Amino acid sequence: MTQGVASEWALVGDIGGTNARFALVRPGTTALEQVKVLPCLAYPNLDGAVQDYLRQVGVSGINQSCLAFACPVQDAHIKLTNAHWAFEKRVMQNQLGMDVFKVVNDFTAMALGVLHVAEDQRFQVGGESARKGAPVLVIGPGTGLGVSGLVPTAQGWLPLATEGGHVDLVASDDLELAVQSKLRSRFGRVSAERALCGEGLENIYRAIQVEQGVPDNPLRAPEITAAAQSQSDPIALATLDLFCALLGRVAGNAALTLGALGGVYVCGGIIPRISEFFQRSRFRACFEDKGRMGAYLKPVPVWVVTDNYTGLRGAAAALDNPVVQ
Repeated sequence: MTQGVASEWALVGDIGGTNARFALVRPGTTALEQVKVLPCLAYPNLDGAVQDYLRQVGVSGINQSCLAFACPVQDAHIKLTNAHWAFEKRVMQNQLGMDVFKVVNDFTAMALGVLHVAEDQRFQVGGESARKGAPVLVIGPGTGLGVSGLVPTAQGWLPLATEGGHVDLVASDDLELAVQSKLRSRFGRVSAERALCGEGLENIYRAIQVEQGVPDNPLRAPEITAAAQSQSDPIALATLDLFCALLGRVAGNAALTLGALGGVYVCGGIIPRISEFFQRSRFRACFEDKGRMGAYLKPVPVWVVTDNYTGLRGAAAALDNPVVQ
């Protein structure tokens, strides 16, 4: 790509606890170009990562950006929840030389992004058809647990900036209660994110070990998912089964709260890697396990998004969305 004039390109980013994804877009479009993934740990702060990205792609003069962050973004000070980057919005805007510097929550961008995901970049897990014009839920376990939604307005879809991953984790059977008890002894209050993210897999595994009186043999999240899918470790298998079940319960609760008859999109880095296991898991049964309200959720479709750049597409959409400030 040749170097462009200031108005030719806009910068979009999707910054999580582990990686920062960047791309260039032409203002008014969501077509991504020059996508690169940079490790957050390699840079002291955002400005270093942005400057290195622009250097790598050979572009200067960028004066518009929309960046999505895995943390609350409503205040002037931004601090990533699961990474060391922190900055003042206005100061960072000046450092980067941006005339337009839009900052959104990562799952606000993810919610807008699902509208631009191709059919072959998602698969359905249960349910029937989405109700046209009804709210949509977007949820996804990765480094943390992100939750957002889309609400229809006269100006188009309004994405919700929420911290729904930090609601209380609710247990519904004996094993869930036992795991919740073990997590409470470690953390005090137990949020959904304590169980439903990469570190959450490790937390569940350790809790089941304690519950079964097995000597502590900690595994990392990728080892747990691999051992569960190969059925080489009964505790890993129980862990991944419980993980999917709890995600179903949390997603079902959120769908009831939002009235998400427009469907549920499951995003994030974990579920696409266990897609076959997930489709056979208790996720759907637990999603619908709402007593008298089970019939309300039964027709709601759930899609697993396999696209790696949904957040970037959403950041591009947010750049020109008048209802996203």
